[in-house]
Amino acid sequence: MNIEARLKELGLALPPAAKPVGLYQPFVVSGKLAFLSGQLSKDAKGKVLTGKIGVDLTAEDGRKASELAVLNALGVMHHLIGGERIARVVKVTGFVQSAPDFYEIPAVLNRASEILGAVFGDAGCHARSAVGMASLPLNAAVEIEIIVELK
Repeated sequence: MNIEARLKELGLALPPAAKPVGLYQPFVVSGKLAFLSGQLSKDAKGKVLTGKIGVDLTAEDGRKASELAVLNALGVMHHLIGGERIARVVKVTGFVQSAPDFYEIPAVLNRASEILGAVFGDAGCHARSAVGMASLPLNAAVEIEIIVELK
């Protein structure tokens, strides 16, 4: 799977893989599974889309944040793991920094799921958890972690 080429067809650009800023790895392989560390809603230049959805940002802003976070995860898959090694997306966990009364968290994360489906086809259809958070690192609007199965 050429992730970069597929994203280009979708009008999206693949960012470089983010470098860890702490004592952790961008992904860990165990057996046939690769566990990707959480990726923030950060653009290709490193600017984080920040704020609480439902307070500072709209649900549509949240969808953009979800897009940015999943593009960063795809960057890890492409640049560090190799897209050709990905058999399927197994699980996505999305964390949305939101107002206490914001209940559209799954709708915000749908954008990430749509992109994974468009890139990987049926192999991009995954299990998912959508979680609202009081805060996230760097005040990011969204953080996404992914588990993929390797060939």
